[in-house]
Order: sequence, then C-alpha cells, then structure tokens
Amino acid sequence: EWDEKKCISREFQDYGYRLAEELNDLKHKALYIKLAKELPRAMLEEARSFVKDAANVKNPAKLFMWKLTGLRKEKKKKR
Repeated sequence: EWDEKKCISREFQDYGYRLAEELNDLKHKALYIKLAKELPRAMLEEARSFVKDAANVKNPAKLFMWKLTGLRKEKKKKR
C-alpha cells in the first residue's frame, strides 16, 4: 500500500495525487505529480473540468491527456 502521507510533502504532489485519484488512474500518479509540478495550474484545471463536464466517459485519464495536449498546442501557437 502506498503511504500517501510519507510521499507527499509539497502542494503540487498533493494536487497531482488527487488528480490521479479523480481520473481513476492511480497507476500513473507519478505522471500527474510531474504535470502538477511543471505545468500552469490553470491549464490542468481546464482539462480537469473538461473531463468532469463530459458525460459517459469510459476513460477519464485518456480524455484528460487528450484535452491537455490540445491546450498545450494552443499555448505554443500563441507564443
């Protein structure tokens, strides 16, 4: 069993873990923690709420990554 309290000492780690939990993808919690550390929180929140608002999602993690990829491309284009 993964000891949440021992491994989480920073806010971004907590956010990444909760995101993985919400997307039902704890297998890839390290990825979400990395994203939470490196990407703007607003971007992650936008992708998260996109998934939350979608109905009948079979794979929320996949949808989240798809949306996040789109948002990152959009941001790159604006530069």
